[in-house]
Amino acid sequence: MIPLDVISDPICPWCWIGKTRLDRAIAAAGGPPPFEIRWRPFQLNPDMPREGMDRAEYLAAKFGGREAAERVYANVEAACEEAGLDFDHSRIKRTPNTLDAHRVIRWAQVEGDQGAAVDKLFDLHFLAGRDISDPDVLIEAGAAAGLKREVVEELLASDADLDVVRAEDAAAREMGVSGVPTFIIAGKYVVQGAQDSEFWSKVIAELTEAQGAEGAGDRPDEG
Repeated sequence: MIPLDVISDPICPWCWIGKTRLDRAIAAAGGPPPFEIRWRPFQLNPDMPREGMDRAEYLAAKFGGREAAERVYANVEAACEEAGLDFDHSRIKRTPNTLDAHRVIRWAQVEGDQGAAVDKLFDLHFLAGRDISDPDVLIEAGAAAGLKREVVEELLASDADLDVVRAEDAAAREMGVSGVPTFIIAGKYVVQGAQDSEFWSKVIAELTEAQGAEGAGDRPDEG
């Protein structure tokens, strides 16, 4: 399979939209997916306190207040509606630091299902308005990805992989990533933004065709 690295943040609504559109294209293609998807960390708010902050304070600092935020989020909510996602940003009462959420996603790559961890974090943040910097919430996300609750609890209480996550975030910035989602196909082709399902369907079809041609070229001539 072809590596597809997705650089994202679980508090980014465009990342949620982008994953939804990609998942639908993969499902529509049928058969085994051509990608081995790996989720990579990026913090939209790297200077956020570890405990997060009140949402109203965050919106005031970033956008100048809730009214300005409403204008910014209007496009996001319209895109979510088109994607069939029930997003209402007023549900979110705290803006979390996502460093620990990225640790859970990393652990899911080793022991569980990364995609399930990402999906659960999106659901907890955007649909339930839960605080995904809270250890109990993160344990729930880890369990949804197949991780043992007691293991996630123990790891979260430690400094396990903090430096690794920070280093991966820094490496993404050094590559020029300034916004998410950013998709890297086969380690060399960069796609930025929440591309629509039609885009991914074309990519999947082209990759499938190319793989088929390579396979045919490997077979000896008959006759």
